[in-house]
Amino acid sequence: MHYIDLSDDGEQVRTALLLAAGTGSRLSPLTDSTPKCLVEVNGIPILERLIRSLRSHGFKRLVVVVGHLSEVIQDYLGSRYADIEITYIASPRYKTTNNIYSLWLAGKVIDEPFLLIESDLVFQPTLLKPMLQPDRIAVSKLLPWMNGTTVTLNERHQLDAFWLGTVNRNEACHFKTVNIYSFSRSTWQLIWERLDRHISANKVKGYYESVFAEMVAEENLTFAPVFFDADRWYEIDTLEDLSAAEKMLPGHSPFQVAAQRLRPPA
Repeated sequence: MHYIDLSDDGEQVRTALLLAAGTGSRLSPLTDSTPKCLVEVNGIPILERLIRSLRSHGFKRLVVVVGHLSEVIQDYLGSRYADIEITYIASPRYKTTNNIYSLWLAGKVIDEPFLLIESDLVFQPTLLKPMLQPDRIAVSKLLPWMNGTTVTLNERHQLDAFWLGTVNRNEACHFKTVNIYSFSRSTWQLIWERLDRHISANKVKGYYESVFAEMVAEENLTFAPVFFDADRWYEIDTLEDLSAAEKMLPGHSPFQVAAQRLRPPA
């Protein structure tokens, strides 16, 4: 793993936000009765992998935006996982909105530096270390399986622009967003104000990346890129993705601590 070496003078991130309100329809039938974040990868739920990673890096608070099968997630995690306090935000419109709405909801309870992460990611825990400083974006070299938002960087490897979808996609200059970001207080305030404008205009079916794209283009927002090794993380949207992720994380990997959930005492 390689990343831009920035000063660690900023306030270190100890809060994480997980967006887990969606139905995960492309993983059906697994998600018909199980939230996407509780789908198992080699016997361990995605959520379990995530919270173990957060605990290993000293996180103290996890905020979870829930919607589809919210009670299942809350029953699984409870209000505390070891020394991590857990807060839930219920999205009443999860069936008709997208992640822009889920992120906007977080403004009601988060007023500190935090890590934003999607609920369909598996990754090696060591990759998170450079993300503990605020105002960073996890990016990866493009591989054939990757789709969705990319970013371009300038010659100094600084963030240049967001590109939604596959338009203007070029492996030589585009990097895939991993869907992990860290924010300082001041950056989050600016983002939330822009999110609020979109939601007030009823733009609730879009993606928060569109807000980031606007703000970067206006030079009102910047992130330092953190490069994730492309073979050490996976985004699970489909059954094919799940199969590929299980090959990447075989039974003898560090993730496969046990075949069943090992919950530390509260």
